[in-house]
Order: sequence, then C-alpha cells, then structure tokens
Amino acid sequence: MGRTAFVTGGTGFVGLNLVQQLKADGWDVVALHRRSSDLSLLNRFSPRLAEGSITDQASLLAAIPDGIDTLFHVAGDTSMWRRKNAEQTRNNVDGTRNVVEAALAKGVRRLVVTSSISAYGPVEGEIDETTPSRAAQSRVNYELTKWQAQEIARAAVPRGLEVVIMQPGAIMGPYDIGTWSRLFVMVRDNKLPGVPPAGLTFTHVQEVVKAHIAAADRGENGGQYLLGGENRTMLELVQEIARLLGKPAPQKAMPAWLIRIVAQVGDFASNFTGQEPSITPEIAEGLGGMNIVTSAKAQRELGYKVVPLSVMVKDCYDWMVAEGRL
Repeated sequence: MGRTAFVTGGTGFVGLNLVQQLKADGWDVVALHRRSSDLSLLNRFSPRLAEGSITDQASLLAAIPDGIDTLFHVAGDTSMWRRKNAEQTRNNVDGTRNVVEAALAKGVRRLVVTSSISAYGPVEGEIDETTPSRAAQSRVNYELTKWQAQEIARAAVPRGLEVVIMQPGAIMGPYDIGTWSRLFVMVRDNKLPGVPPAGLTFTHVQEVVKAHIAAADRGENGGQYLLGGENRTMLELVQEIARLLGKPAPQKAMPAWLIRIVAQVGDFASNFTGQEPSITPEIAEGLGGMNIVTSAKAQRELGYKVVPLSVMVKDCYDWMVAEGRL
C-alpha cells in the first residue's frame, strides 16, 4: 500500500494538477470537496472523495482518515475585491487554522501549505526567502491573509506537526479553470481594456506540484520555498497569448495612473450594479511594481525547475483548445 495524501482545494487549478501527479506517483489520495463542488474534472483522476469544508471544523475531522502521511493544504480564496474581505479572511485564516488543528488531532505527519509570493506584501526589488514580509501593512486583504495563514501553519511546528510553506508566483498551465485562462478569452474577443505595467514571476503548474510533492520528504521543516520562474511583464504575457491566437498584440502597457482611474470608476459603478469590477482598486494596487524573484532554494533542495513563459502559455492554450474552452 502506498502513502496516503489528503488534499484540500482539489477541484481548483493547482489542486487538480496535484491530485493528478500524486496518483501518477502511486499515492493513495483523499480529496476534500464541498457538497456544491463540480467534481467532473477531479473525478478523471479517481481520488477517494471526502465531503467537508475547511471552514467547518467538525466536517474536517470527519473527512480526514487516520494514517495520513502528508496533508496538502491547497485551498485558498484569491479574491482581490475588498467587498469579499470577510469571506476571504474566513477561508484563508480561519480555514487554515481549522486544517492545522485537524491535522494535529488526526496525527498527520507533515502539512504542506500552498501560500503565495503575495505573502511578502508590497515589497519591491529582489525577493528571496529571507526577505521580510510587509503583508501586515498591506491594504490588499489577499496579501495579508496569505501571510497570516502561513504563519498560523508555521506556529504548529513546536506542537509536533511538520510544516513546509510553498510560495508560488503567477501559475500557468493546464487545468487553469479561471485564472490566467480568462486572458486568452479576453484577447480572443478583443475585450482586453489595456495591459497593466506589471512585472511578475511566472511558474508552470506542473513544476509547482512536483515541488509540493518533493516537499513532503525533502522540504525544510518550518521553512518556505519561493517557486518563481522567468521574471517577465504582463505585456510580454499578453503578446505571447496574442501570438498563439493570431490576434494583434498591444505594443505598450497602460500607464499605472490610468489603470488606477479605470479601477476607481469600476469600483464606483459596482455600488449600483453589485458586480465585481474587472479591475478592482486592489488589483490596480498590486500591478504597478516589478519583482525579481529567485527560486534557487527550491531548485537546490526540491529539484524545482524554471520553465520558459512561452512553454507554459502554450500548455495552457493547448489544454483550453482540447477542452473546447477556446
């Protein structure tokens, strides 16, 4: 009998890729899902299913079987709109606290937490694992809650739970059901209002999940790993997508001040429509700077690989075409 993994967030982008890779590697996988979840993609990989929610402690305790080797806590709320802050805090902070307590109660050996580069907050310039986080001072709730969640997990180490924190950048690849895949549709339909002047570090989802699995054995207990890649601009990403779609590509990014005005107008309109703007003030806030991320620690200790942006964009595109999503 192989080792058993318990996965939260298995119906999401990273979770689907993780379950697929764990199964390919011979793990027995138990995937948590809400009653309302669409299981059509997850069922392709035939994990054992466990109904429950990270925001319901009793359901978590009932869902996690005895004898779990590694719990992969992938579930997270990535909203960038302040009207969803309370719900996001409940999911990211209270949810992680529930997962940690359940893991301790059930005698789980190791907890691998999917955090984010966003947990560093509004830092500029070069980032590595020793960079102090400024998320506690961030006006963006996503940054704050991702930092709070990883620190709640790390605080369980002295209580006997092994914890490793993974901090991916902008993730791309197959099974992207609503992250960067939306850009492909916007470019195809000529609906992209403009390209923010942002720099990001891009990472292939399949390398992200392989690093998670490596962290189950080789990750530093109590440590963290930045999973970045090519440090590129949003403009380069959009140009790559346009090239694949045979669409004219924008030649320059919108100025940051214009993005902020678009966000403020959309935010004001949402008072009447109740609809989330396509660019929120929180998104505008996070799309001005350029971070240079090094993944040397993950490469050295977890065998993590940097994949060219063109390859991950093509992999996402191929998957969307195969699934009839383009």
